[in-house]
Amino acid sequence: MTKRSQNDDLAWDEEEQEEIIYVSRAELKRDMQELKDMGSRLMDMKPSMLDKLPLHDRLRAALDESKRIKSMNARKRHLGFIGKLMQDQDIEPIKELLSRLDATSDEYNRHFHQLERWRDRLITDGQPALTAFLEKYPEAEHQHVRQLVRNAQKEAAQEKPPAAARKLFKYIRELDEI
Repeated sequence: MTKRSQNDDLAWDEEEQEEIIYVSRAELKRDMQELKDMGSRLMDMKPSMLDKLPLHDRLRAALDESKRIKSMNARKRHLGFIGKLMQDQDIEPIKELLSRLDATSDEYNRHFHQLERWRDRLITDGQPALTAFLEKYPEAEHQHVRQLVRNAQKEAAQEKPPAAARKLFKYIRELDEI
C-alpha cells in the first residue's frame, strides 16, 4: 500500500471538482415543471400532430393512454409520469413544434407569414410560383391547387371578397401540417 501525500489529495480534488457541475434543487424543479408543462400540451394534441414528433415508444404510449384518463388526480399523476419519461427524450424538436403551434410566439408568426407569402405569390406570379410551390409540396394535388389559384385570380380581377384566397390559404396550411 502506497502512502498518498496531502498534495496528491489536493490535486485530485481540484481535477474532480472541475468536472462536477452543481445544479441547485430549485433549478431541477424548474426543469421538471417545464417538462410537465410541455407534457400537458402534448396530452392535448391530436394524434396526427404527435406522429410528426420523434417520440420514444413509452412516451407515445403514455400520451395515448392519457386520452382515456378522466379523473383529475389520476391525470395529474400521469402528467408527472410523462414529465419523467420526457427527461430521457430529446426535447428540442418538441419545443420547436410547440412554438410553431403557439399563436403568441415569434416562430408561429414567422411561419404564418411565410404561408401568406406563398398564397400571394401563387395569386400574383402564376405559373413560376406554382411550379416552385409544387416542388416544395409534392404531395399537393396539382389540379386542385391550380383551380384554387385560378379562382383566387378571378376574384382579384373582379374585386370580389377574397373567399377563394382564403380557401387557398387554408389548403396551404393543411399541406404544411402534413
